[in-house]
Order: sequence, then C-alpha cells, then structure tokens
Amino acid sequence: MKSYIYIITSSILLLACQQDTKQIKTVYKLPKSLKEVSGITYGSDAGILWMLEDSGNKNKIYGLDSKGKILKEITVSNTKNIDWEDLTKDSSGNLYIGDFGNNDNERKDLCIYKISKDKLTQKSAKPEYAVKFSYPEQKDFPPKKNDLIYDVESFFEHNNNFYLFTKNRSKHFDGTTYLYKVPNRVGTYKAQLLGSFKAGSTFDTAAITSADISPNDSKVALLSHTRIFVFEEFKTDNFLSGKVKSVALGHNSQKESIIFKDDNSLLIADEKDKNTGGYLYSVDLREAKLEAQP
Repeated sequence: MKSYIYIITSSILLLACQQDTKQIKTVYKLPKSLKEVSGITYGSDAGILWMLEDSGNKNKIYGLDSKGKILKEITVSNTKNIDWEDLTKDSSGNLYIGDFGNNDNERKDLCIYKISKDKLTQKSAKPEYAVKFSYPEQKDFPPKKNDLIYDVESFFEHNNNFYLFTKNRSKHFDGTTYLYKVPNRVGTYKAQLLGSFKAGSTFDTAAITSADISPNDSKVALLSHTRIFVFEEFKTDNFLSGKVKSVALGHNSQKESIIFKDDNSLLIADEKDKNTGGYLYSVDLREAKLEAQP
C-alpha cells in the first residue's frame, strides 16, 4: 500500500510541475526532434522563432512558426557544435551562435559565429565571421573545483558588443554570475569583466542559463531553472549594477533559453527530460509577481 501511495503522489507532483502557474504559461510543445533546445531568438522575420540545440547535436538552426512547426532547417557549414549554448540577434536581424559552453572550464576555443540575415533562406549557411575570446582572469585549464566560474550559457548583442553571463559550477556554489563584454567584430579578444551578481544559494535558483535585453534597452532578464531576474535603471553597460527584482516561476525544469517578445513579455524554452520539459512558455512581467532581491 505504501508503494502504491508513493507512485500516485509522485505522478501528481510530476503533473503539477508541467502545468501552468500564475507566473508562466505554456505556448506550445516543442517538436519531438528538438529535445535539447539551448537558445532561442527572433530574426528579422518576427514570425519565425529560431532555435538551436547544445553539445552533441547537429550544427543546425531551426526556424519555427507560431504553432511550433519547423519551417526552416539550416546547416551552419564549416562549424562543429562543440557546445552551442545560446542564440541571439543584433538590431539588423543577423543571428549569432554562442559556442562557449564550458562545463569543465577547460576550453581554449570559445567563439561566437555570425549568421547573416541574408542567408536565413538557405538550407546551408557559412558564418560571415567568428569572434574568438578568452577570460583574462582564468590562469588554469581547468581551475580548481572552487573556481569553476568560466562556463557561459547566456549572452545577447547590444550596440556592437556581446554581453556574456557566466554559469557558476564551483564546488562551493554561491550563486555568483559574472558579466563579460566582447566586441562584435572579427578577431580574437580578451573578454572584459564588467560586474557580478549573486543570484542565490541553490543551483536551480541561481545558475544562470540564458539572458536577453528588451527591445527598448530598459530591461535585462537572466534565467535560471526556477526564476527570472529582471534588471532596470542601469546607468552603464554593467547591467548588473541596476535595480533587480525576480520572478519565482513556481515551476522547476531545465530552462535554457529566454528572450523578450516585447518590452514587457518573455518567451522561455526548456529541454526535454523524461516526463518534464520540452515546451515554449510565456511570462508577462505586467502580470507576474516581481519580488525585490535582498
């Protein structure tokens, strides 16, 4: 009898985790072929939502319509999906692939690929250029387990620069994310450290997996598995210096992607993991409960 009760209870909890909450609404279920979506963005055609998957998957990007049907599938030639972790665009609608996933903090080949908007109608597209970079603070590859702070899954393009937010993987996790800046032009660069933010003390709450800036440049959103952090009133491009509030989603899954649909609403995608995830969600900041961060 105890085992029977446990099975029923577990099923109810699992179902509850997949349902909408007051903070997050389901838009559609992602195609079965896209199980590990790690980046989403709109391009110059606002009707198509572009997606990519992370390490171990194909060197492709996928364009989906408003109902989640794959309309376009483009092979990014002359590249390998070492660990594609995010996808963003510039103000002209060109796309950028962040190949900077670095779970073990030992990579020396971090880069960002530019895909011209003019090539988004083709079946195969060669990157227009690659931006290569490293972190000048990192001296060891890998560093000690207490200093595993050089993984990145989050970035966006703004005013001809990329802004990257690290994902903390240190043994004694303290929820700190670091903001780095890299120029958006061909070359090899030392990333510039701009600031830091302590998001929380637990991995699901505070490990940052995606980021975006609003169309009017007034808000920056960071994503974790269970929470969104919204920064406003920043005076410089150290966005982490702004006032911050957070949205507890009431929903725990492997959320890997976030973008602003407009200045007040967000889209989020999570990876498929057994009986959870594999959906596109929406969050309206005008309706969500935003909490001040301590």
